[in-house]
Amino acid sequence: MAIPVETFFLKPDTKGTLQARIQQMVAEGILSGRFRRKEKLPSSRKLAQHLGVSRITVTLAYTELLANDFLTSKGRSGYFVSDNAPEPPDFQNQIEKRDAVDWGAALARRFTGGVTLERPRDWQNYRYPFLYGQTDPHLFDHANWRLCALQALGARDFSAMTQDYYDQDDPQLVEFILRHILPRRGITATADEVLITLGAQNALWMTKQALLTAGKLAVIEDPCYPALREILLRAKCDTLAVPVDTDGLPPHLIPDATNVIFTTPSHQCPTSHTMPLARRQDLLARAKDLNALIVEDDYEFEMAYLKSPMPALKSLDADGRVIYVGSFSKSLFPGLRLGYLVGSAPFIEEVRALRASMLRHPPGHAQRTTAYFLSLGHYDSLIRRTGKALADRRAIMEHAITKHGLTIAGKGTNGGSSFWMRAPDHIDSEVLAERLRDASVLIEPGTAFFAKETAPRHFYRLAYSSIPQARIDPGVAEIARAIQAVSST
Repeated sequence: MAIPVETFFLKPDTKGTLQARIQQMVAEGILSGRFRRKEKLPSSRKLAQHLGVSRITVTLAYTELLANDFLTSKGRSGYFVSDNAPEPPDFQNQIEKRDAVDWGAALARRFTGGVTLERPRDWQNYRYPFLYGQTDPHLFDHANWRLCALQALGARDFSAMTQDYYDQDDPQLVEFILRHILPRRGITATADEVLITLGAQNALWMTKQALLTAGKLAVIEDPCYPALREILLRAKCDTLAVPVDTDGLPPHLIPDATNVIFTTPSHQCPTSHTMPLARRQDLLARAKDLNALIVEDDYEFEMAYLKSPMPALKSLDADGRVIYVGSFSKSLFPGLRLGYLVGSAPFIEEVRALRASMLRHPPGHAQRTTAYFLSLGHYDSLIRRTGKALADRRAIMEHAITKHGLTIAGKGTNGGSSFWMRAPDHIDSEVLAERLRDASVLIEPGTAFFAKETAPRHFYRLAYSSIPQARIDPGVAEIARAIQAVSST
């Protein structure tokens, strides 16, 4: 029996190449039981005409399915579902199911309901996406990343890609971090003082697990990275949010009982203020007096295109009390989920054991691909190209903000990729953001960054990493018009 060509269609939201989408379409039909063994598929010519694609694309898809034993070919008779194709599940004898569990009583802990930074899944379709931390496809080096991924898939790297590292990391990636990344921040370390993580957030979570228990006090900045606050709120420790000023976290406001201090000195999140050298030294002295530890989240240090960044807090630490968190999410792309922790060997040993009990280690292929991308010079080229583009966009945005009468509350001294903005006091940034969506403008309301419900609601963040230069000025103009419209109502 032949399968009618009309039953084939490509889902519009499916990702990948046309060939991959056609393979997935046929495979799903077989796995779901719609296409059965020995049934004949439409010819490559007929299916190509029906889908509006080239015949060679369909032929290549069929060839891959042949190789995977989903299909078989019978001379000039065409393609058929293979006798060895996966058997679809038999649902006939299954009983009717209903969820009778009282999950409200069964769940020992709740992880939903916290404050998060939300963005539309289709944010790329908005005309003016002033969103932070997203990759600009026009800047990223797809070609060389692909080549590095292929190199990591080669026979020479088969062991690095496939072996179980258990609690270890890719030595090539660790070596590059030690010899090239950390020295740029003034940090010297050894291999037993570095741990690869699944991004900075994973590093912060494991640090919390290792350092904070009931009865201990953690100090965070206010405003701060919302995910960090949520991590600590779900811990059994006490948490105190200390208001920042234009120089970052004030050491004299840190209470005497503090055990761990979380800070973002290079680019305070979200205000982008840079902590001066004198305050960094005061913060280290205060931590020493308290016998406290400091967790330094050094995000965006690569985006120092206006002038060289200040040395990391970790580089000034003579006592081993600073734990350094780095990430490739901003410099490469957020979906990579690779970061690193740098700290004293006893701390790293414990966190390494914690990581091994959770996920053993980040995927070997991702680590080796990143190692090649870094060591072959592609990373440095990307940073230079991105820095130049961000410098141009920053100048255009700063001019547009002044031109349209908006107010900057904070901006990076060395560079960065966003402005911390302040609307008139009576403006609710969440209401403003909803209104702007109708004009195809995306901004980030600032409310989620603050610790208290009574926190100011008129701050918001504008990023320029994901928006083309030509759209910056008209996008800022839309924001100014929306603020004016809200003020008039």
